[in-house]
Amino acid sequence: MPKLTETFARKVSQTKSGTDKHWDSEVKGLVLFVGKKSKTWYYQKDVGGQTRRTLIGRYPVISAEAARQTALGFALEWGRGAGKVIQLGAPTLGVAMDAYLARPKLRSETHKTTVRQQVQLHLKDWLRLPLDEITKTMVVRRHQDMAKTPSGANHMLKTFRAIYNHARRTHDLPECPTMAIEWFEEEPDGRIIEDLRDWRQTIDGLENPIHQALYELLLFTGVRKTEAFTLEWSNIHEDRIHLPMTKNGRSFDLPILQLHHEILAPLRGLSRQWVFPSPKSQKGHITGPPRLKYNPHMHRRTFATVAMEAGVLEEVVGRLLNHTPLSITGQRYARPSLDALRPSMDTVCQELMKRTRA
Repeated sequence: MPKLTETFARKVSQTKSGTDKHWDSEVKGLVLFVGKKSKTWYYQKDVGGQTRRTLIGRYPVISAEAARQTALGFALEWGRGAGKVIQLGAPTLGVAMDAYLARPKLRSETHKTTVRQQVQLHLKDWLRLPLDEITKTMVVRRHQDMAKTPSGANHMLKTFRAIYNHARRTHDLPECPTMAIEWFEEEPDGRIIEDLRDWRQTIDGLENPIHQALYELLLFTGVRKTEAFTLEWSNIHEDRIHLPMTKNGRSFDLPILQLHHEILAPLRGLSRQWVFPSPKSQKGHITGPPRLKYNPHMHRRTFATVAMEAGVLEEVVGRLLNHTPLSITGQRYARPSLDALRPSMDTVCQELMKRTRA
């Protein structure tokens, strides 16, 4: 039996038919099922004369080390006698991050990718450290080292806190060391596009029609930039834009008008899949448009501001922006139809058109 390392899991070949089972030589009960299209970790053990098998997760979403730690946890949980009092060592930050990101309710894949990239960038030297070896002094010093970007420093260490506290659910860990941090005060960036005529001239001056259409759609829908970047033609319908996964972890349908189809018309035929294609991007779509004096999120704030100034109710503006309602009624019961929201979208777009005309 091989040791089920990351290298083994990556290199083991998919089967042409059926499923191969590879048992770990060190952690008894850990097994990797390899089929034609997937590789899946399980833990299996005979308990009380019956074979029990439980799913750990698919590789590479669950790394070999994360699977090993999880299997050891099952071994203790299902063990008897003296085995029950043995304490499993704290997972490393890397393992804890894998387990945290494997949660099915954790927002979108884009959010998960961002978390992984940020941890690997700013906390790379901690990834192999057990969580109980990361001290208060270390987190305070790292927070201070990132002081040039206060909001970034706060966000990074709060992400670490979320990973740590998730690990506390299944491991005997002390309180998260971030309790020692004095968080930086943050002033939210509330800037909007004040001069929409100047915005119109700026957008018209862009050489690339893809970039022009992108910024126009951002302003006239209020969608988030990552939602726009990843738009596919299959999700553009006559009456709506369908967003399969958004920041809050659920799908969303946004009512659209003829104006929106006119914005997107010049892009038809450039790509079968992506609305905003980019031949230079590995993903096939735009990931970073040219920087303007009006950043993408200013467009979203401007949409919201103009909507309220045009008389659209705040609750309706929130629905158009796909914000989670604060009330229980709004969260669980009220589901306004696209046709109910369309007049408000028309009101906002008419007001934006009026303000952008030179």
